[in-house]
Amino acid sequence: MAAPLELWERPHAQEMVMIVGWEQWADAGSISSALPYYIIEQTEARKIGEIGRDGYYLFQIPGTHHLLRPVVKLDEGLVRSMSAPKNEFYYADRGNVGLLIFAGDEPHVNEDEYADAILDAAQQLNVRRIIALGGVYGSMPYDKERSVSCSYSLAHMHPEMENYAVRFSNYEGGTTISTFLVHKAAQRGMEALSFHGFVPAYDFGQSGYAAQGLRIENDFKAWYDLVRRMNHMLGIGIDVSHLREQADELVSTMENQIDELVRETPQLNVRAYLDEIAKEFTERPFMPLDDVWAEGLGDIFGDLED
Repeated sequence: MAAPLELWERPHAQEMVMIVGWEQWADAGSISSALPYYIIEQTEARKIGEIGRDGYYLFQIPGTHHLLRPVVKLDEGLVRSMSAPKNEFYYADRGNVGLLIFAGDEPHVNEDEYADAILDAAQQLNVRRIIALGGVYGSMPYDKERSVSCSYSLAHMHPEMENYAVRFSNYEGGTTISTFLVHKAAQRGMEALSFHGFVPAYDFGQSGYAAQGLRIENDFKAWYDLVRRMNHMLGIGIDVSHLREQADELVSTMENQIDELVRETPQLNVRAYLDEIAKEFTERPFMPLDDVWAEGLGDIFGDLED
């Protein structure tokens, strides 16, 4: 059965690129589910198509209860709303570059047909490169640039990817939908890559005390670090100034939360725990030459104003 792909608009651009993300299990920091919608909002992208949801989602598996089911909202017994999976294509003009954005819900079944539908849309619109987004939690400093892992579809892409301060994993195990799509793109000879941002998450429950943890739900620092990379790679010119402010606010919020933990639960040795993480962490800053120039000029003009 062919996937029900529908494109009611087929925009043209000198160069077409694509960003994809999902509601998925590899969604730490809401990188995969929320960052695409942030980009849609920032670029004022318009919806141009969708993939039908029939055949890709299960209603339930014994033991999962609410995990797979649609979410209903009742008002005195009256059904007011019912959630449903969405798989939508958006488009925005970015100068000479056309930006296609796909925001969807990870399928439960028929993943081959589902991925083929996304890649069919990309080929029909002459997309040159696809970037799939994902996030994973890990122990890393909250105030440092996020680590980014990368997988890619074609061998010739490797030297270019090295320029983006990424990690190349030798992982073996269950795949994410992002890496699965990259694999399917390779079979078609298409350029695709996945960026997985590592999002800080801490387990302070070591030493036999009651388990306590801290994790970032919307990691604006990871969003900022990833959008900078995509701007340079794809030439889409997304304004990151607001994201940078949100990232700075996030770091301040984390500092306040950690200060509170230190005061209320000194037995957890939170500072020693974080110091050990920082000691073992190697930061890979992404600093392309034009960013260095912009930052340097900003410092100079700031000094002149002072």
